[in-house]
Amino acid sequence: MSLFTAAPHRIAGLLLFLVVPAGISVAQRPCDPQAALGPSHDLYCIELVPAPGVTGVSGRVELSKPPGPFTVAVRADGRSRYVPVVSLSGLSAGHRYTAWVARPQMDSVITLGPVKNGTVTLTREIDFDKFTVLISEEPSGRYILRGQSPSTRLFPPDLLEFSIGGMGLSDTAAHHHGTASAWPMVPMPQGLTMLPAEMALRPEVSPYLPSDSTAPRARPGSKLRLEDGDTLRLEAAVVRRAFKGQSYTMYAFNGQYPGPLLEAARGAEIVVLFTNSLDDSSTVHWHGIRLDNPFDGVPGLTQRAVAPGETFIYHLRFPDAGIYWYHPHVREDIQQELGLYGNLLIRGLTGADVNREEILILDDLLVGDSGPIPLGREAPTHALMGRFGNVLLVNGEPTYQLAVRRGEVVRFYLTNASNTRTWNLSFTGARMKVVASDVGPFEREAWVESVVIGPAERYIVDVRFANSGASAFVNRVQGLDHLYGRFFSEIDTLGTVAIATLPVSRDLGVTFSRLRSDSTTIREVAPLRRYLTAAPEKALVLTLETEDLPFVTQRLMQLDSIYFAPVEWSGTMPMMNWASTGKQVRWILRDHATGRENTAVDWRLERGSHVKIRLVNERRAFHGMQHPMHLHGQRFVVLAVNGVPSENLVWKDTVLVPAGSTVDILLEASNPGHWMLHCHIAEHLSAGMMTHFTVN
Repeated sequence: MSLFTAAPHRIAGLLLFLVVPAGISVAQRPCDPQAALGPSHDLYCIELVPAPGVTGVSGRVELSKPPGPFTVAVRADGRSRYVPVVSLSGLSAGHRYTAWVARPQMDSVITLGPVKNGTVTLTREIDFDKFTVLISEEPSGRYILRGQSPSTRLFPPDLLEFSIGGMGLSDTAAHHHGTASAWPMVPMPQGLTMLPAEMALRPEVSPYLPSDSTAPRARPGSKLRLEDGDTLRLEAAVVRRAFKGQSYTMYAFNGQYPGPLLEAARGAEIVVLFTNSLDDSSTVHWHGIRLDNPFDGVPGLTQRAVAPGETFIYHLRFPDAGIYWYHPHVREDIQQELGLYGNLLIRGLTGADVNREEILILDDLLVGDSGPIPLGREAPTHALMGRFGNVLLVNGEPTYQLAVRRGEVVRFYLTNASNTRTWNLSFTGARMKVVASDVGPFEREAWVESVVIGPAERYIVDVRFANSGASAFVNRVQGLDHLYGRFFSEIDTLGTVAIATLPVSRDLGVTFSRLRSDSTTIREVAPLRRYLTAAPEKALVLTLETEDLPFVTQRLMQLDSIYFAPVEWSGTMPMMNWASTGKQVRWILRDHATGRENTAVDWRLERGSHVKIRLVNERRAFHGMQHPMHLHGQRFVVLAVNGVPSENLVWKDTVLVPAGSTVDILLEASNPGHWMLHCHIAEHLSAGMMTHFTVN
């Protein structure tokens, strides 16, 4: 978790941030007048242009997030969903007006609904990747206003400019003096084209992978039931794992991949005797647990890093029921990637009426022809977008199998342990509702097409398999070909649920069809709704700085910045991302009020207070992408996304902040101590994207 200080040439630019407005606006929507701490007008607001010959009319269309449990809205197939909020002026009286949406080719034109002077929120959603919004005047049917979605700005660049002017293969390779031969080639996604200058890129750090042919073979994760007062012995050590027919050295807790599932009751207290048998220092962070500060597992803040061969004793208490997980907090880009993670299931949730439970922890590994792609020894590789894997794992295995009876209701506890990947999960042919998230139940259960889960987030969903046959457990997203400016579908089948013809003996179909409320959550969050209309007290700007990137990377990334999708779902810039290291990329959390950055931020919060914080994912960043922001030791609710209030609150510890967006959270400062706040993309964290706060 190294930090990187600003180079002298950056100082003048940073001084601009030291003079800032005193206040933060209460609510800021994308089509409102632009403000320093508002969502991106450029990405979420369409300016409507009058047709030739039309005068005196104007309008805008806000691309608003539909109501739902996630901070981004997508279909099960990965297409983005937007609610169009149309604001018009200058329309003539005595005429009717209609809003339409069409693909750029005009091969599909859909009615959105009637509009008028003023602002109208339409009920018909837009789910095209690229589209044009049209306003027609009735009964003539002529179009008087039109505007294109931000995504239509994506066009292939002139490839000629990348083949001349010092961007050839030899010049790019020369930039990486001596490191290329030490690295194997990173795997290329199918169907994507790479320029020769991109293909020559290599990270300017030494490659690292552990190697121990005598290490024991990893065992599948087991379940350990822990009672109040129990002591658990937990060891981090090397193991051997097989992928694609070859055996590799990786890491594991207690020799298991993933680490053992720890199950305890809410209110229990246990002792964990942790032994570090790795060659590097490590710790254990108990993600989402509101435990005592000395045992949070953050080296340099709550404890000293556990050196090789040493032991540390953790005292854990479990005040909240739900699904949690544990992982190291030293070079997460290496240790977590190599297998150090496991789940904790804390019993005590009420209202569970299901036939069975399944605990699924999701991960992905980056594996080439000769084995896992090495990691950066001195600094992380993949520092721009994070390390996307090409081998997708459920509970440590590349295929997941489950057999159920027809009509069975299964509760799935989902955890995203991947370094970078945001998943869009669904079960084909099965109905699904979301029940709970990181630190407890939603106010109300909700039907969902799919589950969007960012790194470190957890969701609990109930799924009913009503029809016999097979249901595929899939991750379906829309990838973005940055070079040719096109969206394409990516479908990964993670497993299969075999549904027998024999019906389940205890049919819960009637109960499942009801969306139940959770009285405890409703009672706890009711007093917090008054903060929906309050101005945020604090704000963090999420951005980055780069230096000494290869010229081809700078030029292509500048072209890419014409549009940022809310979520970067897959690694479609593999070479440039791989070759960008933590020596060249510095990810930043900037305090809006002081201009301080990362660990220089020093927030002091009063115990028992509620603090409204705005997270601003800066549009002007060199590369904009989502950031899963995690707050240690506390819980919070998400109040609004891009100024749209949340309708169904839930306690969280990690929130996905889409590119160019603002997310308002309300932190309950209940747990005293010094705590971390950071992005949970492991490579961003290792490249500096972290800060801390104190609750007194």
